[in-house]
Amino acid sequence: MTSRKPIAASLAVLGYMIMIVPILFVVAAAFTSGSSLRFPPEGFSLQWFEAAAGHTPFRAALLTSLQLALLSTGLALAVGVPATLAIHRGKLPGKGFIEGLFLSPLIIPELVVGLALFQQLIVTYRIDNFPVLLLGHTALLLPYAVRVTGAALAGSDESLEEAARGLGASPMRTFFSVTLPVLRPGIFSAGLLGFITSFNNVPLSLLLQARDTRTLPISMLDYVQQSYDPMIAAVSTLILAGTVVIAIIAERTVGFTRIFGGINR
Repeated sequence: MTSRKPIAASLAVLGYMIMIVPILFVVAAAFTSGSSLRFPPEGFSLQWFEAAAGHTPFRAALLTSLQLALLSTGLALAVGVPATLAIHRGKLPGKGFIEGLFLSPLIIPELVVGLALFQQLIVTYRIDNFPVLLLGHTALLLPYAVRVTGAALAGSDESLEEAARGLGASPMRTFFSVTLPVLRPGIFSAGLLGFITSFNNVPLSLLLQARDTRTLPISMLDYVQQSYDPMIAAVSTLILAGTVVIAIIAERTVGFTRIFGGINR
């Protein structure tokens, strides 16, 4: 058992290097003073960050991505939190099957979901692209809302809610006074995960976007097909920095271990 630990540690280090080193190359290339995307960078400059901030398609796409991520996360939580309560606290028959339905977007490929929505809602019923894109992102985020908030609820003591009801509290007051404080860390974490997932999504957005509703990752993909300058690395670095900041805030505020430790219970 002891002899296997160095091998496992070496494999872990190798895995981290494979994931992190290419990202470091992109970050380093974003600060180059040259005109092409290459490593090692040619000098140091912030010119490409300034160029990215002034690029109109990126700014418009950023607003679209923020709007889409906020709306889809809010809708996913609005559906997922009551569903979690019904699954873990209700007396529904077939709870495992119902929970499996909410988690199914994790299994079904996003391209399949996007193609189905495109064929049925956009082509057949002529619905605008943005509502369909919002629906697709909401469905994609439902597993996070149900699973993460469910982990927080599973780690709570149900007798507290029973005691509140036994003391005469109404179901609504019991929810806001006892259940919601227990769920708040899970809701917060699910919201952050959902926001990041929606913001960075490519397959679903690529199929359901319209010309005037391009998200930032799709605009970046279009830009790479036309140009190969370091501005794309600068945008990627900004997105990476924003994601890291969100993760740090979530860890300091809630603690991911507190939430995700309950998923494996």
